[in-house]
Amino acid sequence: MLKDFVKLETFLTVVRERSFSKASARLGISQPAVTQQIKFVENYLDSKIIERKKNGIRLTASGEELYKVAVKLEKCIHSAEGEMLNIIDKKITFRLGASFTIGSYVVPGDCLNTMSEAIHNDIKLHVGLSSEIVDKLKNKNLDLGLVESQIIDENLISREWKEDELVVFSNVPIPKVLRPEDLYGFRWVCREEGSHTRQIMADVFSELGVQCSSFDMLSEVSDTTAALQTVKRSSKDTDRPVVSVVSKYAIADKVQEGSLFEARLQGYKMLRHFYIMYHKDNKHNAYVNNTVDHILSGHC
Repeated sequence: MLKDFVKLETFLTVVRERSFSKASARLGISQPAVTQQIKFVENYLDSKIIERKKNGIRLTASGEELYKVAVKLEKCIHSAEGEMLNIIDKKITFRLGASFTIGSYVVPGDCLNTMSEAIHNDIKLHVGLSSEIVDKLKNKNLDLGLVESQIIDENLISREWKEDELVVFSNVPIPKVLRPEDLYGFRWVCREEGSHTRQIMADVFSELGVQCSSFDMLSEVSDTTAALQTVKRSSKDTDRPVVSVVSKYAIADKVQEGSLFEARLQGYKMLRHFYIMYHKDNKHNAYVNNTVDHILSGHC
């Protein structure tokens, strides 16, 4: 069993995701394969380790003990993988792709530097649309991709990374909590039809009984940077503030320094997840695995 960590990795993923189906998506294997691997571990130990519940899974006493052992093994393996990269001493340029928000506001700076240190090589960052990043991954023009929406493709592995929240923001103070009727009092810089951000907005606003088509529309923009610049350069009208919706990560520094102001919808959150994606052929690539582990460990 200890020579085959794959099955224990599946066990750890099921526990962390609290779901066989989510573990399947994260590992890039079928749900029956996940079930089969868990069953193999249980047969090996001759003990039940996981019980399925309506709201997820529950570890048995044996499962709790196995989890502690598996975590120790995982840490040792990750440490050994890092040491092996030093032995390989192969000079490459790791090709990282990221969608606009992630590439412009989440990974620049310390994240990229520590990522480079983790694999002992330079990283070249390509920023583009999520669909473009996925195409480049499929064609093996990128080693790893970070995108704002999950795109299912049989050739790619998709792993949930971190939660993001979309917020309303302006260049003048606005109420921190917005009621549905407040939304009609703004001039809007909206995202283009068909964009993922626009879809999330539309879904939440629909639940609020608010129609984007009824807003006082100032302009439509294609990406986060355009939304930021348009709002920042607009007139500071406290009676009819100009607002838009972007990731909280895109404006965190400006909100902290007091040059931009953010707000959330009363009783609702506009949430989404960022995803890590890579080609299935890179599943056992040491550089890809170490970069993924580095990102998931919270360094970015």
